Amino acid sequence: MCQLLGMNCNVPTDICFSFEGFSARGGKTDVHQDGWGIAFFEGLGCRLFIDSKPAIASPVAEVVRRYPIHSTNVIAHIRKATQGEIALENCHPFIRELWGRYWVFAHNGNLENFYPECAGVYKPVGKTDSEKAFCLILEKLRSTFPQSKPALAEFYPVLEEITKTLAQHGIFNYLLSDGEHLFTHCSTNLHYIVRQAPFASAHSIDEDVTVDFRELTNEDDRVAVIATFPLTDNEVWTQILPGELLVFQDGLPVNSGLLELS
Repeated sequence: MCQLLGMNCNVPTDICFSFEGFSARGGKTDVHQDGWGIAFFEGLGCRLFIDSKPAIASPVAEVVRRYPIHSTNVIAHIRKATQGEIALENCHPFIRELWGRYWVFAHNGNLENFYPECAGVYKPVGKTDSEKAFCLILEKLRSTFPQSKPALAEFYPVLEEITKTLAQHGIFNYLLSDGEHLFTHCSTNLHYIVRQAPFASAHSIDEDVTVDFRELTNEDDRVAVIATFPLTDNEVWTQILPGELLVFQDGLPVNSGLLELS
């Protein structure tokens, strides 16, 4: 199956170290060779790079590995096709507009016997179950909150409801962001780590590369990295529980108490 990579920070940060190891799984250290993509939120804008070539062999991926784009929310994906041919329109992440903001989505898994109509505003361009699911999520959010994005405590249960419905069709690990929050749903495998002071060094599992974050960060910086499987072998990663929908903001998981309606 595919693999996911996400980053949520309290200050704009580059993802070069994590992406270097992650992209190696796109044809070098793993078998995810059916395309890749990455999206960077920058203010209200969003840079999206996708390619149907394996990440390890893509000139576009090489640019991303070497170009330190700074962002507070990033979503990346390497694809092992289950539904839809190897083609650009089937590469994640997918992007749409809702409430005057860009929304980005990437999925790892396989939704079986999944044939939604997608008869509303949002329609898939490609043939993946993932893009269809994204369209349904946005359609549900738009119909429930037609004017604007609500407070997180109102938004969360609606997203949780549609997520549970879609997850009944199969494996549904996903990352979703509008540049303000990063939503992560675990069906089988998803892990995260929060890097904050006191910072230390990290060693990549996939590439023999070590970075000392003490040389690259300020004391107040905080970065959450989310990945299908841990990217480093000398740090402690937290596994997200199956069925759990976590929200990250400013480099931390949001306290569950803030998601409950009063």
